[in-house]
Amino acid sequence: MKPLRILVVEDNAVIGMLLSLTLKAMGHEVCAVETTEDGAVATALRCSPDLLIVDMTLGHGSGASAVATILQTRHIPHILMSGAPVQADGQRRVVLRKPFVEAELAQAIERAVRASTGA
Repeated sequence: MKPLRILVVEDNAVIGMLLSLTLKAMGHEVCAVETTEDGAVATALRCSPDLLIVDMTLGHGSGASAVATILQTRHIPHILMSGAPVQADGQRRVVLRKPFVEAELAQAIERAVRASTGA
């Protein structure tokens, strides 16, 4: 898989930093780590990421709402992260359950990119 520009949206500073370091070690570029819904939307417009990795529940706003807003401007493959079980809502989306290991992260990235191309 080619290296991707990834926007991480995670309000827990330690998780955001560890995820960023893991992604960089996997060969990807992290264009930013945002902690709020508004910050995620603004940064997605500014840095044009190839992939979003977004915590569903943020201290200020909603990760799911941020993704919905971003997708109104252009389609970007995305992964939603959650520490809680996620109910199926009929949408085809990639959800990564926290805590996860690098292999699960790599699989989620592949699924998100593949789903965005319709493969």
